[in-house]
Amino acid sequence: MKQADDIIIDLVNPNARVLDLGCGDGDLLCRLRQTKSVTGYGVEIEHNRIEGCLARGVNVIEHDIDAGLERFPTNSFDIVIMNETLQAISEPRTLVREMLRIGEECIVTFPNFAYWQCRKQLFFGGRMPVSKHLPNEWYDTPNIHLCTIHDFDTMCASENVRVISRYVFNHNGRETIATKMFRNVLGVTAFYRLGRPS
Repeated sequence: MKQADDIIIDLVNPNARVLDLGCGDGDLLCRLRQTKSVTGYGVEIEHNRIEGCLARGVNVIEHDIDAGLERFPTNSFDIVIMNETLQAISEPRTLVREMLRIGEECIVTFPNFAYWQCRKQLFFGGRMPVSKHLPNEWYDTPNIHLCTIHDFDTMCASENVRVISRYVFNHNGRETIATKMFRNVLGVTAFYRLGRPS
């Protein structure tokens, strides 16, 4: 079973210049450096996670990505990564635009709120879903813009963002024929590689 980071690593080209937004403790950037010889920076706001980056030798910038990305010059990276952070951002559409200004491509991953078990909890329980991928109660969740795969596809189309590749994984971390055919119902997590309009 592939983990989320393994899928992202597969999507990044060797020797790329990478910016990882919400990089956590820097584990992904560290692995990318080891396996793909990338150079890059992480962006993180939590102090203990920044310390984790520094312990791994990962370049990290303390910054709140909700405050915008104006400090990063246009075309300064090959690829910008935002792993499971989209749903916690105040202005996700603006952030995707900025990611594609800074980098030629971006990778965005997010939990799919239309997954059938989420629908079941809403329909039968009448309550906001709580699951492995959405573990918080509604009142203490960092998520403010939950979306579905269809929602994200619609946003990409309206912004004229090019979907280079899309992978949708089930609860076992696998992409199957079923998740390809019924991605909005059976997909737990979505992985998008996006590019600027052609």
